[in-house]
Amino acid sequence: MNKKPRILFIGTLPPPVHGSAVVSQQIKDSKVINDAFDGDWVNFSTSRRMDEIGKKTLAKPFRLIGALCKEFWLLITHHYDLCYLAITCHGSGFLKDAPFVLMAKLFRRKIVIHQHNKGMANDVDRWPYRWLLPLCYKNAKVILLSWYLYTDIEKIVPKENVLNCPNGIKLDKTQNDSIKKENKTPRLLFLSNLMESKGIFVLLDALRIMDEKGCSFRCDFVGGETKDIDAIRFAKETTQRGLNNKVFYLGRKYGKEKDELYDNSDIFVFPTNEDCFPLVLLEAMSHHLPIITTNEGGIPDIVDEGINGLVCERRNSQSLADCIEKLINDKELRHSMGAVGRKRLEEQFTEKHFEEKMLECLKSCCRP
Repeated sequence: MNKKPRILFIGTLPPPVHGSAVVSQQIKDSKVINDAFDGDWVNFSTSRRMDEIGKKTLAKPFRLIGALCKEFWLLITHHYDLCYLAITCHGSGFLKDAPFVLMAKLFRRKIVIHQHNKGMANDVDRWPYRWLLPLCYKNAKVILLSWYLYTDIEKIVPKENVLNCPNGIKLDKTQNDSIKKENKTPRLLFLSNLMESKGIFVLLDALRIMDEKGCSFRCDFVGGETKDIDAIRFAKETTQRGLNNKVFYLGRKYGKEKDELYDNSDIFVFPTNEDCFPLVLLEAMSHHLPIITTNEGGIPDIVDEGINGLVCERRNSQSLADCIEKLINDKELRHSMGAVGRKRLEEQFTEKHFEEKMLECLKSCCRP
């Protein structure tokens, strides 16, 4: 009987809920991957809530040291064919995560880095990144979510060391058919943690433009509060734009409540300025929603302009308002785009597609 390869997985697991943590949980729970490998996990997240991210707390250093100690103990007590790390590739997050990579290198283990973020290109010529980035990425394989993201790492990682694995989500089989919307007033949905980089204020400015033109709409904002934007600041920004009767912050929503919001909406709006491969776009497509977003990161792999959504200019509220107005005024276009988006999701971005591609990537990295 052949012994299964053993992998040490090091990444962030929920809570808090964000893209990298969700994907790590998918891998951890995957029967396909667990059947192929023996795996151990180290959760190196130092935050337990969204509003802790970016803040200094007394607990964070202890959580970091605890994760490093667990990695060290597992490395000295087990032989691993591969160390998988889902690290931050830039800024202070990289400085925090780099010791986990360097420890695996100290034990001479093969390394694959699953890149859920970008920003390396901005740091590559700065101290200490100009020597620490090459040290961590030397001879390591890198899994990108899209080839559109390669330009961010090309100065550090040769193309032959790069693998591609788009994200995927689990489909609800009950959502095979488009839900007939009965909204007399078109409903827009924004779903993400409240961060300025997701284009929240650009969207509010676009909605003000729409309101001043006399357009009828309702826009629901759903997501966790962060250190950038809490409910009090959001309410203040909404009031300043005179949108209190059209814009509503509903807080966090999960499971059935979140599904109902998708199903009751007509358009999904996500004018992000900083993203790689947003899972929320896949979720919206699963509910037959047309999408308005930007060409940020790997989003061009998900949304084709005029086919399953509209693409606005980043940080441009007028461009965003024009896209919103176009879809508000064309119900048939909304319906056709939603149908195409659902079909594309089924063909390319399901959890099954993700697991099969990730399995292929991990097997490739384990080979001698």
